[in-house]
Amino acid sequence: MDPMTQSAQISSSQGLADGQNSAAKESKPSVKDLIHWRDPKKSGLVFGLSMLLLLSLAAFSVISVASYLLLALLCVTITFRIYKSVVQAVQKSGDGHPFKVLIDKDVSIPPETFRKHVDASLTYINRALKQMSRLFLVEDLVDSLKLAVVMWLLTYVGAVFNGITILILADILLFAVPPVYEKNKTQIDQYIDVARTQVNTTMAKLQEKLPGAMKRSKTE
Repeated sequence: MDPMTQSAQISSSQGLADGQNSAAKESKPSVKDLIHWRDPKKSGLVFGLSMLLLLSLAAFSVISVASYLLLALLCVTITFRIYKSVVQAVQKSGDGHPFKVLIDKDVSIPPETFRKHVDASLTYINRALKQMSRLFLVEDLVDSLKLAVVMWLLTYVGAVFNGITILILADILLFAVPPVYEKNKTQIDQYIDVARTQVNTTMAKLQEKLPGAMKRSKTE
């Protein structure tokens, strides 16, 4: 075979494989696509299920919700198993177990994947511990004061809302804010820039007035 023809076939095969991989990646809905309502049906389904779960947790305990969900799943699988067994007995077919494909599927987590996620989690944990140590040991007085103000505000939030209510509000905002921001991005960015400038100016003045406050390093 002509080397140029062989090279062209290889390039065509690689291009086709890359196109299939890209199409497979695009077919999988990402979190960004869901919260921006790229596909209203999928976003509505995810939003509805998440709200149903959170409202169930608000009305019942976590144990009750988990038990009901697992019980419902068992009822579906057992009913389907009995139905297929009856159909096979009537039709005298040898199709076998209806969930055989899923049973034979390997659901174990590879050690490499587990170690990869553990290492990634350990990086975030160490970063969080370092940040907490820096804030609570007052390495930077202004940053520690910011944290104190946030914690003080959260005491009022906790007095009004419980954890589930905050999660419900966060779920609503997660699916409501991105579309609104996308439609009014220019105006919102202008207001954010103004607010950021005001906050930075105020914090700079506060840092100058604090006695012995450590100057923020520009190279981080």
